[in-house]
Amino acid sequence: MDDIRFGRAHINGVDIHYAEAGAPDAPPVMLLHGFPEFWAGWRAQIPALVAAGFRVIAPDQRGYNLSGKPKGVAAYDLDVLAADVAALADHFGIARLKLVGHDWGASVAWWLATVMPERLERLAIINAPHPALWLKAMREDPKQKRKSWYVQMFRLPWLPEALMRSRNYRGLYDGLVQSSRPGTFRESDFAEYREAWSRPGVLTATVNWYRALLKKRMPDALPWIKTPLLLIWGVEDRFGEKSGGEASLALCENGRSLFVEGATHWVHHEEPALVNAALIDFLRG
Repeated sequence: MDDIRFGRAHINGVDIHYAEAGAPDAPPVMLLHGFPEFWAGWRAQIPALVAAGFRVIAPDQRGYNLSGKPKGVAAYDLDVLAADVAALADHFGIARLKLVGHDWGASVAWWLATVMPERLERLAIINAPHPALWLKAMREDPKQKRKSWYVQMFRLPWLPEALMRSRNYRGLYDGLVQSSRPGTFRESDFAEYREAWSRPGVLTATVNWYRALLKKRMPDALPWIKTPLLLIWGVEDRFGEKSGGEASLALCENGRSLFVEGATHWVHHEEPALVNAALIDFLRG
């Protein structure tokens, strides 16, 4: 990824660091990472999308890596996170986005499609249900409750951060290794991740995303999502039930799916050729 350019944008009251690659006049695609990654979580997608003729913009979302880390749980409400994406698009002069999200990045993308659908042209979701359905399942579905035990722990003050920080971020390391296929993450990847995790304020800021969701009141009825949508789902996801993806897809007027047997929550790392081909075909429309 030698041709990546880096920049900063002060938008929506926060300083956002981003990586950018591809010709400045090429069709733009924005990639939103999840927890506990940062822009480099798209290392397998950026070169492929650029080679396919896209301009890629991959921000560190607020609270992560080199982006700003506002204090307080309210700074990480879904409405604020979605507004960041819209404001970053404005910064680049993009009226309607081709947007790809994984994990929490996908939750933000789902929310943008819910509250600001006019800002989206196409939306690709990787292993994350709609956040309203995720929140409901964490409360009501026994299987999802078991898979989301760690989310409930994140309600506690300071303790989650202390546990993640201990033994050189062993909990985060083990979480990634144990939830992915062997060899998915390299030690060089973990060196980059540890550097990102060690930045002041990162752990509290990233846990605050969960704390804010657990406090959020969701609408009684969700609007019909009309944005063309691709759902990619690694079926062996240790954090999310496939049924959550299927229920989310049922909210969409024009949705298609790719369920990848044998892949996990980290399907875009494990099956990059398959995922990249699906993304390129979908984003080209």
